[in-house]
Amino acid sequence: MVEELVMLPVTIRHQERGEIRHEVPVTVFRDAARARAPFAVLGHVRATSPAANAGLGQVRYTPNSRYLVALGFTVLVPTRIGYGIAGGPDLEHSGDCQAKRYPAGYDAAAQQTRAVVAYARSRADIDPAMGLVMGQSYGGTTAIAIAADPPPGVRAAVNFAGGGGGRPTTHPGQPCSPLALTGLFAGYGATARIPTLWLYAPNDRYMGETLPREWFDAFRRAGGDGRFVALPAHGDDGHASFTRNAEGWRPAFESFLRETGFALAR
Repeated sequence: MVEELVMLPVTIRHQERGEIRHEVPVTVFRDAARARAPFAVLGHVRATSPAANAGLGQVRYTPNSRYLVALGFTVLVPTRIGYGIAGGPDLEHSGDCQAKRYPAGYDAAAQQTRAVVAYARSRADIDPAMGLVMGQSYGGTTAIAIAADPPPGVRAAVNFAGGGGGRPTTHPGQPCSPLALTGLFAGYGATARIPTLWLYAPNDRYMGETLPREWFDAFRRAGGDGRFVALPAHGDDGHASFTRNAEGWRPAFESFLRETGFALAR
């Protein structure tokens, strides 16, 4: 496996802040023995404090990225603007807990993801017609935002524990402005036409057990194409299942990939 770091210039047209120009660091994992591979763009979390967001460093998700490379993908992991080594303004801050303005932040994250998709499709070692967008927590909701308006080449989206406004320490299972998230996901479902997979554990201290199903149902009622998988509870917080309980989600994930047309290497 080869690891590269690409500094990708992007221009974001933020709904509240206007035009932002910045570089997005993108970690690329690939198998040097493959002349051409499908691609997976992997979106990261949003922490619960500005200091923790800055401390994310270079987001890599190395064990999961290695797994995806073993399945046959070239993996691209952007560190979004406002986090870790990317620096820059926090484009995903959405205001007070009881009056969250979620759309602008997720749109900014989605614009960066689309830029990474465009870069991936420009590479000679990537099949531009076989793309997957996936993410954990904030990155999971961003994957659903991409499904609502998919760029060329993206065939499917996977949401691991997506949502926003989690308060795991003070209000476990009670994220900020949950009805605003219901409306957000319903809006995405109204235009989403690629298959989506939603994976949540019942003991998610950020999103809770019942709200994710409500968000998924709103997405489906609006017209979205999706499958919800209830993962087994894991440890004291199933929100981290993506990184800590691979055995719990990989079978459903691999089945979904095969059904959506990806030929897996193993």
